[in-house]
Amino acid sequence: MLWYTGEDKMIDGLILAIQFLTRLPIKKPVEFDDKNLSRSILFFPLAGLIIGSIGGLFYHIFSHLNEYIGTFFALVSMIAITGGLHLDGLSDTCDGFLSYREKDRVLEIMKDSRVGVFGVISIVLDILFKYILILSIAGNLPLILALSYGNSRLVISYIMSTKKVSRKGGLGDMFHKSNPKIFALIGGIIYIIMLFLINPVYILPLIFSFLAAEIMTWISYKKIDGFTGDVYGATIEIGEITSLIVFLFLEVVKWI
Repeated sequence: MLWYTGEDKMIDGLILAIQFLTRLPIKKPVEFDDKNLSRSILFFPLAGLIIGSIGGLFYHIFSHLNEYIGTFFALVSMIAITGGLHLDGLSDTCDGFLSYREKDRVLEIMKDSRVGVFGVISIVLDILFKYILILSIAGNLPLILALSYGNSRLVISYIMSTKKVSRKGGLGDMFHKSNPKIFALIGGIIYIIMLFLINPVYILPLIFSFLAAEIMTWISYKKIDGFTGDVYGATIEIGEITSLIVFLFLEVVKWI
């Protein structure tokens, strides 16, 4: 079987991607080395698709009661699946970046386990805005959620592969040093082909997610001269919101 052959190295990459990006209970131990880290980047978009699809499933189940409850459980399920990891990154990033301190002090604030005012505000606004966006989308919400979360994970695979790291020795630095560019490229090509096969206009939310990530890159380089794990998480959250906004716009203008 594939699981027990030399080819299972790609499955190790898949498992590591799911273990890193979600809290889904996959207990198979995977060696945390450069090869598995780089291979896992290939499967980041798939992990995002899984997260969004589960949110879409919860929406489908509970929206039979009403759409407000469906939206609530869709959001709760996706937060639970990720363990709130990216929300935590958004919170720490806002606490640090909005403190307007020097680089070293910003990094200290981001590393502090305590949540500041800006962090709390960012989490509240993030969840509230997603709730409004999900509630406002009238189309195939499970598909839109899956693609929005897949888009953001593809974007972060590109960021982790190509952008500078601010804090050496962290998890983000380990992914960056694993030299995952080829796997990020392959994953991107497969994902973009999939989007075109579903509907060519679906490439637009992905494009805007990349643009949002480039803006985040400019801000992060200016603040701390690179990325950290927290900024990766913040970029994922911003990518999800950006995709949802563009999907809603495409609905409004009747392009989908």
